[in-house]
Amino acid sequence: MDRVVLMLSVMSLGVSSQPITDGQRLFSIAVSRVQHLHLLAQRLFSDFESSLQTEEQRQLNKIFLQDFCNSDYIISPIDKHETQRSSVLKLLSISYRLVESWEFPSRSLSGGSAPRNQISPKLSELKTGIHLLIRANEDGAEIFPDSSALQLAPYGNYYQSLGTDESLRRTYELLACFKKDMHKVETYLTVAKCRLSPEANCTL
Repeated sequence: MDRVVLMLSVMSLGVSSQPITDGQRLFSIAVSRVQHLHLLAQRLFSDFESSLQTEEQRQLNKIFLQDFCNSDYIISPIDKHETQRSSVLKLLSISYRLVESWEFPSRSLSGGSAPRNQISPKLSELKTGIHLLIRANEDGAEIFPDSSALQLAPYGNYYQSLGTDESLRRTYELLACFKKDMHKVETYLTVAKCRLSPEANCTL
């Protein structure tokens, strides 16, 4: 049975006789990883919103729209047209920086449930995969001349002792930003992966 499934999987790749490269395999794994993280981020944010009163949701959403995520300091495409015009290497580099920016804040998202405890290790695996993809396209030293410069400070005073209202706002901000950034990385990696298939339509 397993053999049949394997054969069908190979056949479903299309009529092209081109073999799947290691780069394509690595891209597929990276996209799968970030899709999992994005879905997890959506679920955590939705669960948190559901625990709030209607007025709390309204106020927090209003505040968040006026606020910025730490990762907003990372220069990235402003719209889908610029994303499609960006090179594979640029999309990989931005994705790496976005994932790296969550190394420390993600620790505050862990704990309390099994899904939350998956975040940090999954981010680490994704970061490693993207770095390998970057090295496959160009020398990593040229992309990251000073890795310490890429690390953003943890989210404000999130780790300090805060009042109930402020703590609520920080949690909302953290979850909303995590969801937003995982969506960005998913988009960038999907477009970059699509570029490996000349016959594919990479329109967003």
